[in-house]
Amino acid sequence: MIPAASFSGKRVSLFGLGGSGIATAHALIAGGAEVLAWDDNPDSVAKAAAAGITTGDLRAADWPLFAAFVLSPGVPLTHPKPHWTVELARGAGVEVIGDIELFCRERISRAPAAPFIAITGTNGKSTTTALTAHIVKSAGRDTQMGGNIGRAIMTLDPPEPARHYVVECSSYQIDLAPSINPTAGILLNLTPDHLDRHGTMAHYASIKERLVAGSDTAIVGVDDSWCAQIADRLERAGRQVIRISKRLPLTDGYFADGTNLMEAVHGRYSRVAFLEGIGSLRGQHNAQNALAAVVACLKVGLDLGEIQAGLESFPGLAHRMEQVGRKDHVLFVNDSKATNADAAAPALSSFANRIYWIAGGLPKEGGIEPLRGFFPRIAKAYLIGEAAPAFAATLGEAVPYEISGTLAAAVEHAANDAAKDTGGEAVVLLSPACASFDQFKNFEVRGEAFRQAATAIDGVKPIGGPR
Repeated sequence: MIPAASFSGKRVSLFGLGGSGIATAHALIAGGAEVLAWDDNPDSVAKAAAAGITTGDLRAADWPLFAAFVLSPGVPLTHPKPHWTVELARGAGVEVIGDIELFCRERISRAPAAPFIAITGTNGKSTTTALTAHIVKSAGRDTQMGGNIGRAIMTLDPPEPARHYVVECSSYQIDLAPSINPTAGILLNLTPDHLDRHGTMAHYASIKERLVAGSDTAIVGVDDSWCAQIADRLERAGRQVIRISKRLPLTDGYFADGTNLMEAVHGRYSRVAFLEGIGSLRGQHNAQNALAAVVACLKVGLDLGEIQAGLESFPGLAHRMEQVGRKDHVLFVNDSKATNADAAAPALSSFANRIYWIAGGLPKEGGIEPLRGFFPRIAKAYLIGEAAPAFAATLGEAVPYEISGTLAAAVEHAANDAAKDTGGEAVVLLSPACASFDQFKNFEVRGEAFRQAATAIDGVKPIGGPR
């Protein structure tokens, strides 16, 4: 735990008593703050009270007595309208912050030199965070990973000069962290997302920009116009900016040339790392993730040998292009996290052909029509869940398919067909392009079911990876 000593002897209000909220309350109390916490869910309030946290309805609180108000990132700050607690705090002139802000203040007061890598973007945050932390840890550094992935940030070990922090930040968390100041800040990409909570794309992008604007070094993916403009704006403001691209041969920065990761200096190129043969980092999208991780690790003092070793030993994230097993020439890949067509596209693009595709579930708007360009790569599709009839209609005569109904049947049939394929490596790929809720509690349960079904097939050798 990181005691939040910056509020020692002060009164702090807190709203949102989920796992991270309770952890934050304990961190404040450990740091000497007097905390009054609340939640709209009575069960959450009871749980916090049982854990020794003072609770009370913040509607009746004397707000001018609070030094700060700590808000859960899951609670609306601005859109569609501010939560009632936010309005009370602002009316009393009380600053509204989140747990990332508490961490930033503790780092500055305890160990400002502690390397701090923060990652944001619309897509790829979790993989980049996990990959970066893996590389740093593999190089023998004291490594702490948390934030929007894994552990709540205030449950990490306290800042020390040689302790490295790798933190995933959502837009909600950045919005509550006005003094965020990473050693290396990564902005991967921007596409429309969470606009119900941010109002407009411009506002969403401006929040993401704050993370890199406050960084010693801003690492910005420039493959979309929003991020390219942010990189230009930061550079004009005198910030140190390093551009990365998964496809462009930049004049200065880092870019991917196939599986080679290249550095460009005044138009001269040199290879700094490679992804050839690293199954957990297949695809152009992972090239961008790896570029960001490489540059960030260089900025906190790792050398290229340490970085390449970390890339090669990265096991990947569960349910995100996760290699779960192999039988002869057939590879089984769990991409259950792909809950819409846009999320399934990177997996389909990562294999040249001979894909035995398991898709379906609770359908999303637009179906799989956006994936039509990948249909030539698909040897056969195995359709499950409520979306099966609609997906079958879209595939039509373009792709052979069957309506398998259940995931277990789809895995069995896909494995049998792939085993007969004589065209080289075949891939049994679960990348559903659908939510899971018609047949499974969540995408994790769906992915675990796929993993169990695949590894239960006679002769399949499990591939070591995340569990």
